[in-house]
Amino acid sequence: MDSWVRFSSQSQAKERLFRAAQYACALLGYTLHRGGASAELLAKVRQLEAHMSLGRKLFRLGNSAEALEAAKRAVHLSDSVLRLCVTVAHLNRAMYFACDNALWAGRVGLLPRLDQEKWSHRSFRYYLFALILNLTRDAYEISLLMERESRGTGGGKAGGGPCAQQQENGEAGLVKGGGGSTPSEGSLPKCAQRQLLLLAAVLHSNPPLLLDLLKNLCDIFIPLDRLGLYRTGPGFVGACGLTSSILSILTIVYPWLKLKP
Repeated sequence: MDSWVRFSSQSQAKERLFRAAQYACALLGYTLHRGGASAELLAKVRQLEAHMSLGRKLFRLGNSAEALEAAKRAVHLSDSVLRLCVTVAHLNRAMYFACDNALWAGRVGLLPRLDQEKWSHRSFRYYLFALILNLTRDAYEISLLMERESRGTGGGKAGGGPCAQQQENGEAGLVKGGGGSTPSEGSLPKCAQRQLLLLAAVLHSNPPLLLDLLKNLCDIFIPLDRLGLYRTGPGFVGACGLTSSILSILTIVYPWLKLKP
């Protein structure tokens, strides 16, 4: 009960619940449509989805200031790649929230002349940029951890990983043997297999990084679909949004699962 009280007292947690409900409605609407449900039922589901979306926008009022503060803190990160990715991602989030706030004002009638389609396109564009930077940050951290793990297990040199070392050994063998043969066909698959096992070990030992990667991978299909860059359909978007919302809720319930800057 205490954990639920702490969870429900946070506006971010309520917004995540509304988000999960919104995308659950989108997925349900798609499923009912495919199943031949009545138009009245579909209209009710769409209306509920619209209410959830509007409620989320209300909870996100003022989040631009929080994103700007996070960007100011990220400027002091020692790693230059992380500093760039995290700072610019937070700045894009701030712009996304600003556009989202304008959309809320337009939908409730405070800005009746607001071009909602134009501002919605802007908000999803900033959202996409932020997600691309987040995924870049995830990939960078994974590469650092894989290199560290490889060095720790003696699988690579300072100048390259196990694949590079194996390639060097193969080239050395060719030079010694006069260049009359080629490396075995199984060398590359074995190297790739070792890299995949190393990746799995790194992600298994770093649950916050794994959850952040999965959440960003799910989320990125939403702006891609809304901007028309990669159409996946309402059912897939609803499933991705629901999955990422559940992962976000887990990071709120269990703060140790949240990826730290």
